[in-house]
Amino acid sequence: MRVEAFLRARAAIAPSATALVAGSERLSFADLDHLSERMAGALSLHAVEPGDRIVLFMDNLSEMAVAIFAGLKAGAVVVPVNPGVRAQGLAHVLSHCLPKVLVCEARHVKYCDEATVAAGHKPLSIIARSGALVPHDAVAFETCLELEAPLPVGQENDHDLAFLIYTSGSSGMPKGVMMSHRNVDAASEIIAGYLGNGDHDVVLSALPLSFTYGLYQLLVAIRSGATLVLEKSFAYPHAILEKACVEGVTGFPLVPTMAAMLAVLKGVGPERLPALRYMTNAAAHLPPAHIEALRALFPAARLYSMYGLTECARATFLDPEQLDRRPTSVGKALPRTEALVVDENGNEAAPNIPGELIIRGPHVMQGYWNDPNATARALRAGPDGKGKFLYTGDLFKSDPEGFLYFIGRKDEVVKIRGEKVSPRQVDAVLSACPGVREAIAFTTPDPVSGHRLDALVVPASPDFTKQELARFCKQRLPDVMVPKSFIFQAELPKTANGKISRRLAAMEAMRIT
Repeated sequence: MRVEAFLRARAAIAPSATALVAGSERLSFADLDHLSERMAGALSLHAVEPGDRIVLFMDNLSEMAVAIFAGLKAGAVVVPVNPGVRAQGLAHVLSHCLPKVLVCEARHVKYCDEATVAAGHKPLSIIARSGALVPHDAVAFETCLELEAPLPVGQENDHDLAFLIYTSGSSGMPKGVMMSHRNVDAASEIIAGYLGNGDHDVVLSALPLSFTYGLYQLLVAIRSGATLVLEKSFAYPHAILEKACVEGVTGFPLVPTMAAMLAVLKGVGPERLPALRYMTNAAAHLPPAHIEALRALFPAARLYSMYGLTECARATFLDPEQLDRRPTSVGKALPRTEALVVDENGNEAAPNIPGELIIRGPHVMQGYWNDPNATARALRAGPDGKGKFLYTGDLFKSDPEGFLYFIGRKDEVVKIRGEKVSPRQVDAVLSACPGVREAIAFTTPDPVSGHRLDALVVPASPDFTKQELARFCKQRLPDVMVPKSFIFQAELPKTANGKISRRLAAMEAMRIT
């Protein structure tokens, strides 16, 4: 099924049901279908042809949702980019995928102009929330919605590309992940299935729509007939929870930073979200301390620990019934999916032996845009020699019952004094300390020991000391895994998608010291 068919089907089944709540705006399925149809016609009128790329550079606004479905209806490849990236990051995307159209907010016009100059490529700009301030070489979003133009015919092939989603670039230049309509159809169907999503659900998402985890909140909600309550960020958690209560939120996707903020909020309990039936985490591993805090706050809600990456959206999930027995596991492969841990020779690893996780399923990407070498490295034959697996670059192990446990990125595991160390294992201990709100360990090269291990820490209390944290770590970690220094600060460095970044942590530490 093509992705735009999700919306058309729901608009036919329940046209007046609420599809989207964004700020003070409320759009029904019929509204969203109609507006996206108008915008799709406008895109076609402005020479967007099937297969052309359109870049969407907006916050979590109703216009972003309209533009996503408009691009798909026009047969274009939708390229969502977080407006939190620097001009250099946007310039890379523009020069790499050469979009026909760039849709942005008025407040980002100057920024986008700088990026187009740096990229040497200037697509047509469509400006949202512009008022009267639209450059002469641009078009107002609102004007597009007033046009009546026919859509291209023959958009029926689900092998066509639907999205080009750029990776965070944490291990090099961002790569454009190619997801076909068939890939997205499979991923959204599987996710909706194990979460039990339906038209009874109201999902609150403060995750960027430009981020795979956030994008699928919209796609799954539209597919299943749920209402999506869209927030720009989680900067004001009390206000967001109040709105969630009023809207009757039943689903709440989280990232670890949001979980850490909830854990220290005063006056939060089950009564704040009485209808909440599930929470999810997929962006990064959720420390056991955060899991305990969330379950204490919302004991009636089921918590799904999941593992995913841009190249396949989701790969595994842990049945909430297993959470007490396996709080650090990310579960087993999704339905219709294979997930194996393989050793350095490409053979399936025995239980408890670390190796690389590889994934095969209908939701695995088509490859990387204009990068055949990276595609060939990522998509390769597995142990059975049949088909292709996605080689994730992540180290995992499995237990004797087949449950999977994330260890860390292959390129993050280093040797310190001859011993292999995964900074992620140190993260878990740091996060378990009662005086710590958030923390991340990182390594830098050292001429004597090979690498040096340090940590950035957000303390939960101004009275908490580095000496207390050092004692806590020494009691729970081998000497080689105890950070040499603890740098306290108000927040941790994050990527534009909100992920805590080791690379940025190391750069921040160098700047401070």
